[in-house]
Amino acid sequence: MRTFFGLDHEYSANVYEQMFALVFHGKLSLIEAYNLPVGLRAWFLKRLKNEFEEEKRRHEDSMRSSTRRR
Repeated sequence: MRTFFGLDHEYSANVYEQMFALVFHGKLSLIEAYNLPVGLRAWFLKRLKNEFEEEKRRHEDSMRSSTRRR
């Protein structure tokens, strides 16, 4: 376990989860995601989260609309 400068396993796992989200959903390469400054990486992740929430809301609205039309 690396604890140099206080970076423990939990921190590393969190960074890997962020990398996965940016690569899988954000369509960035691993090198692009890894090289993002921390603040910009956080912005991209927040933006992805907002996009998923908006998509979910549109889907739910659509489902309610289709149910009412029956």
